[in-house]
Amino acid sequence: QVQLVESGGGLVQPGGSLRLSCAASGFTFSGYVMSWYRQTPGKGRELVAAIGSAGGSTSYANSVKDRFTISRDNVKNMIYLQMNSLKPEDTAVYYCNAKGPPLWAPRDYWGQGTQVTVSS
Repeated sequence: QVQLVESGGGLVQPGGSLRLSCAASGFTFSGYVMSWYRQTPGKGRELVAAIGSAGGSTSYANSVKDRFTISRDNVKNMIYLQMNSLKPEDTAVYYCNAKGPPLWAPRDYWGQGTQVTVSS
């Protein structure tokens, strides 16, 4: 049974930091590209950051570049999102996503989301 369980969300003041975690199970974690998405009411999900299966390549949305860092631990089957210099516009539900093989029928898994609220 595939599970992606996010944690670490909460309320933080502008300029503060949070670290999100996502625990993965039920699939071959090291073979999957892992990502963080976020969604606000009335908007579609936005890709925030992604990391390759081996952890050597990362990409970020322009809006979070130089503030957020994605990482993964292929031993613990975890990914993380370190969020610094948070802004009110970072307020959203953050989702963990896994995309993996096979190419002809790619797998796409989602967590339940964790709320991040940036407000004074």
